[in-house]
Amino acid sequence: MLNVIQLLPDSIANQIAAGEVVQRPASVVKELLENSVDAKAKSVQVIIREAGRNLIQIVDDGVGMTETDARMSFERHATSKIRSSDDLFRIRTMGFRGEALASIAAVAQIEMRTRRAEEELGTLIRIEGSDIKTQESISCLPGTNLLIKNLFFNVPARRNFLKSNSVEMRHILDEFQRVSLANPEVAFSLFHNDQEIYNLPAGKLSRRIVDMFGKSYREQLNHCEEKTPYVTVHGYIGKPESAKKARNEQFFFVNNRYIKHNYLHHAVVGAYEGTLPEGSHPFYVLFIEIDPSHIDINIHPTKTEIKFDDERSVYAIMMAAVRKAVGVYNLSPSLDFDSDVNFLMGGRPASGKSTAIDTKSERSDGLAVKSDVPERNTARPITPSWASATPVNERSSLRNDSLDKAAGSSFDMPKAKPSVNNWQTLYEGVAGADNPVQLPSNTEEGGDWLGAARQESHPTESEPITLGSRANQLQINVESGEESVPVLVDDDNIVQIQNRYLLAPIKSGMMLIDQRRAYERILYDQFYAALTKRNGASQQLLFPKTITLMPVDFQLALDLRDDLMNLGFEFDELGANTFVIRGIPTLTMGENEEELFANLLAQLRADTGRLKLDKSESMARSLARRSAMRHVARLSTTERRALVDQLFISANPSYTPAGERITIVLTLDKIAGLFHQ
Repeated sequence: MLNVIQLLPDSIANQIAAGEVVQRPASVVKELLENSVDAKAKSVQVIIREAGRNLIQIVDDGVGMTETDARMSFERHATSKIRSSDDLFRIRTMGFRGEALASIAAVAQIEMRTRRAEEELGTLIRIEGSDIKTQESISCLPGTNLLIKNLFFNVPARRNFLKSNSVEMRHILDEFQRVSLANPEVAFSLFHNDQEIYNLPAGKLSRRIVDMFGKSYREQLNHCEEKTPYVTVHGYIGKPESAKKARNEQFFFVNNRYIKHNYLHHAVVGAYEGTLPEGSHPFYVLFIEIDPSHIDINIHPTKTEIKFDDERSVYAIMMAAVRKAVGVYNLSPSLDFDSDVNFLMGGRPASGKSTAIDTKSERSDGLAVKSDVPERNTARPITPSWASATPVNERSSLRNDSLDKAAGSSFDMPKAKPSVNNWQTLYEGVAGADNPVQLPSNTEEGGDWLGAARQESHPTESEPITLGSRANQLQINVESGEESVPVLVDDDNIVQIQNRYLLAPIKSGMMLIDQRRAYERILYDQFYAALTKRNGASQQLLFPKTITLMPVDFQLALDLRDDLMNLGFEFDELGANTFVIRGIPTLTMGENEEELFANLLAQLRADTGRLKLDKSESMARSLARRSAMRHVARLSTTERRALVDQLFISANPSYTPAGERITIVLTLDKIAGLFHQ
């Protein structure tokens, strides 16, 4: 029998090893930037062509290498930082040449020029697919100049799996940001196709953050620091009002190495003590200094995930550090002793005033809600007059609307008894099919789909009438583990709970509807239809808005220009990383235009590579989730019926696009069982 096991040639073994290190051009940029930092460079220049497919050039002014070191750096298992097995647990550097260079050289054409400052001549080495083509002495500047050409030229299958240039460039920008933030004392610059993307001078961490993310971050940065014998935490956190829905501006660095750690992220969010809107994430750049013997960095090929030997202690110290910064810089809600708590439902102040404590809190949709508590020495408790309540009017001012939400109750309020003389009105609309409520049935058209419901709302609800609704004729099938749910028995008695849930009576019991998720499902269907049919309605802005974005988001907007315009956005370039917004989708009216546009791009960037969705579906999901948050508000009775009606003519009324439950059925048996526990 012939032997079948053979040693692989070095060229093939290097290509296999390269598969773990060099996944895409961004992997090359990360490794070479970290090498330049370890070479004690004070200035690093990155030049990219065609998102790294054709050229990645890294030029630094570090210590350079001797001729022998330059040659050895391309050998497998060559390193400058490990001499014994004990060194594996004391690593603090990123790697000075070597290790990654062998893997990169296996799948690219490399040209390296390097010289030490104390030597007169440098070294030039050319390598193609692990084969050394040239090695000679040349005259060059001190430091190292590395050119990586035609990545994956000898592995065409790997090259075909690369994404579009815009996607690959976003990954390069992410890696560049991380290394730049970790080393603010080093000057960095980045050029793509001869266009300058970043030019970051050396300085303090606060300046690096402002230079990278924009001047608007100057006002939201707050220093955070906590020192203990076990671990030291320092860096900057953002104010709660600057939190964003997308989670892509959170940076942890352990011993100056970027990591991802959901457990520590939970500690940071918990330290804000409920001041963040629901689903929002604060900005932070936090550094953790710890003895390398207490961590394990070799649990992930890219070393972006690590383990602590005592995670609970690190969690507690991290939360204490952030909580201290939140308290010192007064980021928590403040007390206002000059407000008037005597508000009626319609946002009108009552006659007579009383000093009160106005405690501001954050609602889940990002708006500040005032919870008015009477002062302790107030002699008489304040009793709102529910009889004079008026429904929310869409044309009311923002202040009156917020006061209405603050003073209003989430439940249907007791109504005045209808006059006996008007008994005929009780029979209006009973036929249902003869005069049904005409709600917009075409979810593909733009506009306020609750507009018809709002127009039919009366200025007072003292005389209720019965309106027909298609929801009464629908056989609602909800997948709840139970039998099919029958139709609503009385859609006039849909109750709203805490501005977040709707409770509707059905024949078998009750149906609980998540209000925000219901809006998300409805809006998703409309946005997706607009993208696929390219007929999204746009609302022109009376005063166009100017917005400056981060380079990565600017590139993303250019790449998705056609899809964004199909949604209803209208915008033009106005200079470097700047757009002027002239129109927004009609369904998003009432939003802050700049925040809507920026947050949508940030969410799309965060979803890149994480969700295996086509571009249209990902964009519709992101915009629907973003827009649904502002609908967590008090609804009139007619608006509740309209919401239920629209939900059950959607593509899937039971689940959101992300698979979250929208409806839950509580049968009479389940309800009875709750009283026998």
